[in-house]
Amino acid sequence: MSKTIMTVDDSASIRQMVSLTLKEAGYAVIEARDGKDAMARLSGAVDMILTDLNMPGMGGIELIRAVRATPQYKFTPIVMLTTESQASAKEEGKAAGATGWIIKPFKPDQLLAVARKLLR
Repeated sequence: MSKTIMTVDDSASIRQMVSLTLKEAGYAVIEARDGKDAMARLSGAVDMILTDLNMPGMGGIELIRAVRATPQYKFTPIVMLTTESQASAKEEGKAAGATGWIIKPFKPDQLLAVARKLLR
């Protein structure tokens, strides 16, 4: 059975790149435009979430807090996929409940290595 990964980013081109990379590796992908859209689409089996940090509406940190407050997704891996590389932003992400961090632009094999590691 394939694992389902949600990708949350306000950039359509980033969502497409992430989706294509993951689908080629056999993952099912749900795309969301921002945190609100992600929360609306979060139903059933989502095995991992990849989220941008800075998005209009509901950003990545708020999304992580909202997901972590939902019992069903309390332990779902959440990886920040962002251009932010400051330690303070990482700390805030970790404090909110982020599992990991990938800096954009990402390499497809790097993304897949993280997905495989977290979805074993």
